[in-house]
Amino acid sequence: MPSALPDGDPAPPDGALPQASLQALGRRPFGIYLHVPFCSVRCGYCDFNTYTLTELGVDGASVATFADAALRELAFAVEVLGEVPTVDTVFVGGGTPTMLAAQDLARMLAGIRDRFGLAPDAEVTTEANPDSVTREGLEVLAEAGFTRVSLGMQSAVPQVLQTLERTHDPANVERAVAAARAAGFQVSLDLIYGTPGESLDDWRTSLAAATSLEPDHVSAYALVVEEGTKLAAQVRRGQVPAPEDDDEAAKYEIADEHLAGAGYSWYEVSNWARRDDARCRHNEGYWADGNWWGIGPGAHSHVGGVRWWNVKHPNAYAARVADGLSPAHGRETLTDEQRYDERVLLAVRLVDGLPIEDLRADGRLAVAGLITDGLVDGQAALRRQRVVLTRQGRLLTDTVVRRLLGLR
Repeated sequence: MPSALPDGDPAPPDGALPQASLQALGRRPFGIYLHVPFCSVRCGYCDFNTYTLTELGVDGASVATFADAALRELAFAVEVLGEVPTVDTVFVGGGTPTMLAAQDLARMLAGIRDRFGLAPDAEVTTEANPDSVTREGLEVLAEAGFTRVSLGMQSAVPQVLQTLERTHDPANVERAVAAARAAGFQVSLDLIYGTPGESLDDWRTSLAAATSLEPDHVSAYALVVEEGTKLAAQVRRGQVPAPEDDDEAAKYEIADEHLAGAGYSWYEVSNWARRDDARCRHNEGYWADGNWWGIGPGAHSHVGGVRWWNVKHPNAYAARVADGLSPAHGRETLTDEQRYDERVLLAVRLVDGLPIEDLRADGRLAVAGLITDGLVDGQAALRRQRVVLTRQGRLLTDTVVRRLLGLR
């Protein structure tokens, strides 16, 4: 089942935001995230807010009606924000967004353009399953203004895909990449490592298959066993082994070496790009304390230190927006302490690092020890006055963050 929503304060039915939060608009890039919650099957490791069509019934949101519900929330967002900012990035995630008709994805992007306006160089991404894209559909998206496709490759090894319960044919990744390139898209490939039963050679095979396609961007994430998932139950019953930290660390090092050798540079702990302009700018907005509005069931938003999250079930979401009410389930206003902690947590994950002067006294004192332990780049600290992780530091990011925050 999808993970539970966080606790928080009740969200006002009209979605009104404090004036201080609204004043933050325009100071940083503004993004819109669109969550499409539909999947053809639920993968055993996934705890995202997704639903197969048989789970939803016929009331409220469906593949056929989802775009209308999303457009209603867009109109609601305009009312809440007032003087709306121009949108710099759009990311359509899920779920499997390309389960919707390409015309519906195009219609939602048109709604963003009409209500907010898109920056001339806006980055517009959709996630996709390699089996769920066609050349014709991609051409519709390109014509509509989409610029980037993120394909869920996960692995090139059939046995690993089977364990993950991914249904796509590995050969379809190559076809999907070719179709996306023909339509003029930048292409990103998502990989997962640490699947039970995946050998080091399996992982090398997946990396080689990915880079042979010459994508613009690669994401590689360690498998996490989330509570409430089918995989968690299998691990608990001893049917499959739990991922091992040492195995995942070895695979991260293999990935970093392989990707660097293939011309990719890391810019965030789990993300590599062939060029600076191939980085995912939308995700960089999250990591840099940007502002964004999340559209769709379970989507999260952040504006000027206020964070909120929508109701999870698509039918409840559709009913709220149809009645002109905020779909938010709850929200919180971040304290200065929380914002500082998040700034440290996120900035140190980036290749540009965190200015040492932004740290409090205990954090600045911790830097020397982190350099001695090989977790922070000494040259970057001395010459650029920034905390930048070494490869070993990237493997132990949580440890670095705790020490910078004065925690043990």
